[in-house]
Amino acid sequence: MQATVAGGTPASALRAEQHAGGRARLDSVDLLRGLVIVVMALDHARDYFTDVRFDATDLTQTTAPLFLTRWITHFCAPVFVFLAGTSAYLYQARGRSRGEVSRFLLTRGFWLVVLELTVVRWAWTFNFSYTELLFVQVIWVIGVSMIVLAGLVHLPLPVVAGVGIAMIAGHNLLDGITPQSVGAWGPLWAILHVQSAIPLGGDRVFVVIYPLIPWVGVMAAGYAFGTILSRPERERRRALLMLGGALTLAFVMLRAANLYGDPGLWSVQDMAGRTALSFLNTAKYPPSLLFLLMTLGPAIASLPLLERLTGPVARAVTVFGRVPLFFYVLHLYLIHALALVVGTLAGFDPRSFLHVWLFNPEGWGYGLPVVYLVWAGVVLALYPACRWFAEVKARRREAWLSYL
Repeated sequence: MQATVAGGTPASALRAEQHAGGRARLDSVDLLRGLVIVVMALDHARDYFTDVRFDATDLTQTTAPLFLTRWITHFCAPVFVFLAGTSAYLYQARGRSRGEVSRFLLTRGFWLVVLELTVVRWAWTFNFSYTELLFVQVIWVIGVSMIVLAGLVHLPLPVVAGVGIAMIAGHNLLDGITPQSVGAWGPLWAILHVQSAIPLGGDRVFVVIYPLIPWVGVMAAGYAFGTILSRPERERRRALLMLGGALTLAFVMLRAANLYGDPGLWSVQDMAGRTALSFLNTAKYPPSLLFLLMTLGPAIASLPLLERLTGPVARAVTVFGRVPLFFYVLHLYLIHALALVVGTLAGFDPRSFLHVWLFNPEGWGYGLPVVYLVWAGVVLALYPACRWFAEVKARRREAWLSYL
C-alpha cells in the first residue's frame, strides 16, 4: 500500500485507498452522521414531551442535566451541514464532473426547500394551515446551502475553502447589524444573519430559525474537507486528529479570552459546575464561531476512532447515517403522534397538539426520564424501517433515491 502511494499517481493512490480502507472511511462518515441524527431525535423528544417552559440553556433557571441534554444536541446541525458538503465532494470524487455535481446540488437543494415547507412543516404542526406561524429550520438551510454550493463547486477548491472559512470566522463581526438598522433591507438581513420574525401582514410572521450565514460557509468548508478523507489511511487519520484538535483548542483559547467569537460572554458563577456551563453556552442562532469550533472540532477528531468501531451498535447507528433524511422525517411524525396520543389519553384536548410544540397546552409534559424513554423508544421503533430503506438504496441505482 505504501509503495503504491509513494510511487503511483494521486488517482492510483486514491483507488488503492478505496480498496484497502475506503469502506472504513465512508462508514465512519455514516456513523458520525448517524450519531448526530439519533441525538437530534433526543432534542425533538424533549420539545414535545418536556414539562419545562423555559430555555434549557438559561443559566438562571436550568439544571445541569437539562442544560447538557440540550447542549449535546448542539453537535447535530453543524455536523449534519458540514457532512452534507463532504458528501458532495465524495460524490464528485467517484467520477462525476463538476457540472453533474452542480446540477445534483441545485435540484436537491430546491427539493429540500420544498420539503421543509410541506412535509416537514406538516410533521411539526399536524395541520395544513399556513395562516399561523411560518418558520423554516435545518432542512431549509441545508437546501439553500446546497444551491449556493452548486455555484461554488465551479471555483478552485482553495477558493471554496476560503469562502467557507471566512464566513465561519468572520461573520461575528456583523453581530452589531440589526434588521432595524438597515431599513428596507431588514427582512433580507433577517434571512441572512439574524433570527427574527418577519411580518407578512396581519398576524402572520415568517421566522427563519436558521439564518443562512454562516451555514452556507459550513457546507463549503465541509466540501473542502472532503480532500482530507481522500488521503491514505495513516495520513488521513493524522490530519483528522490534528485538525479536530486544533479547532477544539482554538475554541478553548478564544472562549477563555472572552474577546471575540460569540455575542455572549461567559462569566464566573456561584458554583464551578455552573461556570463550566456558562463557558459552554454559546450561540446557535446563528451559530457563532465558538459554537462551530466547539462542535466541529471534536466531531472531526472523532472520525479516526469511528473508523475502528465495527460492533453491532456501531453498525446499527451507521444504518441511520445512510438514510438521514428518511429518519428525520419519520421521527418527527412519530414523536408528534406520540405526544398527541399520550396527551389525549392524559385528558388534554387533542386539538391542542395540532400545532408546533411551542404551543403545547399548559400543564402538559414530563421530566427528563420520560423524555429519554420516549427518545429510546422512537429510535428503536424506526430502526427496522431505516434498515430496510438503507438496503433498498444499496442495491438499487435509480436517481430519485439519491434525493431521499
